[in-house]
Amino acid sequence: MSAPAPSPLAIVDAEPLPRQEEVLTDAALAFVAELHRRFTPRRDELLARRAERRAEIARTSTLDFLPETAAVRADDSWKVAPAPAALNDRRVEITGPTDRKMTINALNSGARVWLADFEDASAPTWENVVLGQLNLIDAYTRNIDFTDERTGKSYALRPNEELATVVMRPRGWHLTERHLVDADGTPVPGALVDFGLYFFHNAQRLLDLGKGPYFYLPKTESHLEARLWNEVFVFAQDYVGIPQGTIRATVLIETITAAYEMEEILYELRDHASGLNAGRWDYLFSIVKNFRDGGAKFVLPDRNAVTMTAPFMRAYTELLVRTCHKRGAHAIGGMAAFIPSRKDPEVNKVAFEKVRADKDREANDGFDGSWVAHPDLVPIAMESFDKVLGDKPNQKDRLREDVRVAAADLIAIDSLDAKPTYEGLVNAVQVGIRYIEAWLRGLGAVAIFNLMEDAATAEISRSQIWQWINAGVEFAGGEKVTPELARKVAAEELDAIRKEIGEEAFAAGHWQEAHDLLLQVSLDEDYADFLTLPAYERLRG
Repeated sequence: MSAPAPSPLAIVDAEPLPRQEEVLTDAALAFVAELHRRFTPRRDELLARRAERRAEIARTSTLDFLPETAAVRADDSWKVAPAPAALNDRRVEITGPTDRKMTINALNSGARVWLADFEDASAPTWENVVLGQLNLIDAYTRNIDFTDERTGKSYALRPNEELATVVMRPRGWHLTERHLVDADGTPVPGALVDFGLYFFHNAQRLLDLGKGPYFYLPKTESHLEARLWNEVFVFAQDYVGIPQGTIRATVLIETITAAYEMEEILYELRDHASGLNAGRWDYLFSIVKNFRDGGAKFVLPDRNAVTMTAPFMRAYTELLVRTCHKRGAHAIGGMAAFIPSRKDPEVNKVAFEKVRADKDREANDGFDGSWVAHPDLVPIAMESFDKVLGDKPNQKDRLREDVRVAAADLIAIDSLDAKPTYEGLVNAVQVGIRYIEAWLRGLGAVAIFNLMEDAATAEISRSQIWQWINAGVEFAGGEKVTPELARKVAAEELDAIRKEIGEEAFAAGHWQEAHDLLLQVSLDEDYADFLTLPAYERLRG
């Protein structure tokens, strides 16, 4: 076999990384270049379509199931492909970025699946993008270990049969990779970089391990975007010479528009579909984003007041379970984001009970598995699903034919008996500044106030600030949410952080920049589609 031609892609503005040549091979970059050539034009069209659809929502303040795909929904004959053995039992999944320590801990966690995250739990520095790929290669070849310089503790993998199955999450369609450009200087979509490098290096390796290249697809807004992913999968499998249907994808239903197209999304991916997941924070962010000018009936209260038992959230999750099981797919529940405290057992006791109640509800509703953010939560979630599943790998036989969800139920935000509060505004500012500061340092998964937060958290925080201001929200005491109030709260938080961590640590961080960026995306008249777009321009590395 002749050597592959040099890739038409160039690496720009990036310092060399250790062992990067093992990831950025000529053959791998040639594959990514071909993905870019074939599929980026359609991706660009679909991003433009998002804007058109958002304009239509602004005009009508409503959404409905698609009339043009009614036949797909009415046809009871089709199902997704049967689950491969490695994805048949997904009762507990752990999520996290692909740094070396997390890779080992997640694989060893006892969870059935690890969502290896290049998206919301990972700030897309070039180092995180490339070395994250290297860590997964090293894990599959068992060349990975880690010693914590601070504690001296060593980490190593358990035997293969005890490791979690990896489901890798690439970046969403809207993000680009500025360090990898084509001959015209156009950046390659981050989704194609993450998918392409991972698939090229690991598809055959995973097959040899009795698994396969499995993916979580984020931020999907329509079945047409799922169709594009399916076309990518078909091409990729032919390119490396593995059987069609080897790839399996689980789609996060984390946008309000996708909630109206769940069956169509599964249909487009049916030979490659594995399931759907209920992604809570991004879902709320999407509701605010799409209905931000819809008036008081679409104003969300404090994010912590919007539990999964809220009527419109219950409609969404029950429809997801019903849809998945009707089509033979796994229904995966939402995130338990609590991070156990090493100092406060009382905090842990209260939080563990909340996690247990949440996972019990999901298991009893028919979900086949659920997410946790910390290894200490794996046994709690496992117990909830073990009680319901027993020895069964899933409960796809529970068809939930009792579920009836009307289009209006999914956007009945005013059915929730809760209002925005001043404390909610403070929390949104606190979490927004603290998360953005860490993201600008290259950290995507951050423990804040005993919760593991990722980019979705910052999105809902800044979106709620924007919405409350633009909807003219008044708190119970009569105080109105204004740009001036947001600036005052942000200034107080910045001062509190300075006192909390000291002048030296404050000066060494990105606190002022994080404060400024949060206010920019919360107060600008033109609402930014994604916080990570202006943040990426400020991200070093």
